[in-house]
Amino acid sequence: MIAFIQDHRDQHGVEPMCRVLQIAPSTFYEHQAIARDPDRASDRAKRDGELRPELLRVWQENRSVYGARKLWHAMKREKFDIARCTVERLMGDIGIEGVRRGKKVKTTYGQPAELCPLDKVNRQFRATQPNQLWVSDFTFVSTWRGFVYVAFVIDTFANKIVGWKASTSQETQFVLDALEQALHARSPAENLIHHSDRGSQYLSIKYTERLVDAGLEPSVGSVGDSYDNALAETMIGLFKTEVINLLGPWKSKDQVEWETLKWVDWFNTRRLLEPLRYITPQEAEDAYYQGLKTDDIAA
Repeated sequence: MIAFIQDHRDQHGVEPMCRVLQIAPSTFYEHQAIARDPDRASDRAKRDGELRPELLRVWQENRSVYGARKLWHAMKREKFDIARCTVERLMGDIGIEGVRRGKKVKTTYGQPAELCPLDKVNRQFRATQPNQLWVSDFTFVSTWRGFVYVAFVIDTFANKIVGWKASTSQETQFVLDALEQALHARSPAENLIHHSDRGSQYLSIKYTERLVDAGLEPSVGSVGDSYDNALAETMIGLFKTEVINLLGPWKSKDQVEWETLKWVDWFNTRRLLEPLRYITPQEAEDAYYQGLKTDDIAA
């Protein structure tokens, strides 16, 4: 309002506009005086002026997706002494906010229960160590050239994305490519559980044979039941919110693939996750392996 009054003061006058806008003229003149001499500002106003550009920078560096809670934790990680209520207030002043999730679209059309492996997870999606439980799922993106399908493989210990693949085809090969990337990156030992929904891609002969060859134990949830693959559904929701819905409309597979690559790198190495007590997936895994080294030294 101060800027509006300044822009139109010659045309309408300060006092009449203040009456209409229900603001005291002294407030306007005080802002003008501070603009001429910043030392007149209160300590809080000076502090706010220092924090606003830093809040905007941290928010933008994290893909402009953080709400107040995560932005507050991100600011604390950068050694800013700031209250959460201050973050919320300044976000409102700046005009920024976190992204919000939209309605999920069903993509799973699966096989009958008698043709599926058993559910070995039973909705317990938190592993006690890396390479103990992986979950997989895929989603679709509408582009100018048709649909693009994006598959993910997630290690549930720290919610780290260990494999992914974008494709213009919904055939089994693209989810298999995501699995191959995960196997190459992690080289897991046997007895790792691989959990998915009952989608036909994950229950295909080619996919199940690759799981057996790699020594992975297959596990599946129910058709259309997001709770039986809840962690993967959550990750898909984050991807749609923080990439697809935020940056669209999309022109081509190449564009989707490039932005997914950047998001996966950011997610694994920089995104703060509440279930991990606001550290990144990579930091959580590093802490686990450092703990193993400490135990070996102590032994």
